[in-house]
Amino acid sequence: MNRYCLLMLLMLTVTVSGFTNKGEEDKLYTVKLQPGDIDPNKIFLLVDKSDYRMYLYEDVTLRKIYKVTFGNRDQSDKRQEGDRLTPEGTFHILSKRVDKLWNRFMLLDYPNEDSWNKFYDLQDAGKLPKNASPGGGIGIHGVEWNSGIRDNYVEGRINWTLGCVSMKNSDVSELYDLIKVGTPVVIRR
Repeated sequence: MNRYCLLMLLMLTVTVSGFTNKGEEDKLYTVKLQPGDIDPNKIFLLVDKSDYRMYLYEDVTLRKIYKVTFGNRDQSDKRQEGDRLTPEGTFHILSKRVDKLWNRFMLLDYPNEDSWNKFYDLQDAGKLPKNASPGGGIGIHGVEWNSGIRDNYVEGRINWTLGCVSMKNSDVSELYDLIKVGTPVVIRR
């Protein structure tokens, strides 16, 4: 098992804790990271739906915390297309692009093999219709400024996406410049 798999397994069982003071944690929200400050080959992202946060790790060091929102107040795992739920599991950044609606868009490899297996299990159990689809096009992106959806949606934990992870536009621009295609992303509840 490679070190990223081991690291991700460790992170799935660990929550962010151990800060010596509130100021130390606050600094992780406001620190500005530049591409030269961090090795993109050692980055992985942990998205915790229950606390509306994305944690950027460089190897085993937590380097930044971002506030995020999702598609639905229901924190359940994505089941099918149109449910506005954010999928859970281990994904990778499949592609990146500057986007006219969402500032930046980083596509995840959803549905991946694990996602398909969960989907088929739900169908086999009769919990989803046979003609259902798991959906796709899930990614990490900014807010939809032209539609009136602004950074205050992220600050206020107002879920508005169709299942994607949304960030403030300045944060998604920073993240976009730091990560590369192939970056691991763990999404959990």
